[in-house]
Amino acid sequence: MPEVGDIGFARMKGTKKVILIDEGLCGSLFSTGFCFIEPSHQVLPRFAFYFITSDEFQDAKDSAAGDGIMGGIKNSDAESIAIPVPPLADQQRIVGVLDEAFAGLATAQAHAAQNLENARALFESHLQAVFTQRGPGWVEKTLGDVCDFLNGFAFTSGDAVPESQTQLVRMGNLYGNRLDLDRSPVFYPDDFAAEYSRYVLAEGDIIMSLTGTTGKEDYGFAVRIPDCGHILLMNQRIMKFDAIRQDIIDDGYLLHYLRSRCFLDVLYPTANGTRQANLSSVTMKTLPLPLPFLSEQKRVVTQLDALSAETQRLESLYRQKQAALEELKKSLLHQAFAGEL
Repeated sequence: MPEVGDIGFARMKGTKKVILIDEGLCGSLFSTGFCFIEPSHQVLPRFAFYFITSDEFQDAKDSAAGDGIMGGIKNSDAESIAIPVPPLADQQRIVGVLDEAFAGLATAQAHAAQNLENARALFESHLQAVFTQRGPGWVEKTLGDVCDFLNGFAFTSGDAVPESQTQLVRMGNLYGNRLDLDRSPVFYPDDFAAEYSRYVLAEGDIIMSLTGTTGKEDYGFAVRIPDCGHILLMNQRIMKFDAIRQDIIDDGYLLHYLRSRCFLDVLYPTANGTRQANLSSVTMKTLPLPLPFLSEQKRVVTQLDALSAETQRLESLYRQKQAALEELKKSLLHQAFAGEL
């Protein structure tokens, strides 16, 4: 059982989890997926912790670790990885520099994350207000009044091919109201586009994921299909909002409504299933849809699109800043163990 001052790290290649045991973690049980070391009296625990966090150690660990589910570095291989050991006074100085620098980086990351959260909250608040604070001329219809619904097809995995220009859009490609076609892509023969033309998605189509985990909101994501340069087929448990009546509803307005709490708070209680939550397109047809005049819808869409674009811009900036801060961490650790601090 690890003691205070011991350092644990994940054995698996590519997994960089590192733990410094303190009073709060002392006595805890850990899986065999962690390897623990006990620094000698010549090495300060936090100095060893920072070294194990560095790319120098992690790259050496990955080189020695085996592949596969049961892969991972052995204790004997971990013991053979060299660690620079300057005098204790130098170790203390380096730890002090890294502690101060990392505290500042953590504060910067927290501020960036809070700014992003504030931007998201502002957008969500405005989105909610649009559909709850209704003005003159608003009417309430159902989703079935403004469009049809088309469920995806149950394509068989045995027909998949290593590569083609015809990709299957699965629920895993829809998350957080974003379409990620690079996430575990699956391809089918190109002649499927003609054979299953009914399930071919076009630019501008709006689709939604219908299945997730009971008690979670990991489904019901709505996305608009972009121009991606190749053919997309709609898999089962994904639904397309088909034949949208452009004379009474703007499709951008529909998309924003489908993503609003006003709609989601009505949608999620309709899901069936014990562990797996399943939405029904039949039930969804009956769900309410608040509608202003078409001209007002377009005005609302213009405002929401602009606010959404600003939120996405801030999110992109945050991710860039987060990446830059991570690179700075790596640089500081490299300098520390290259004798440059």
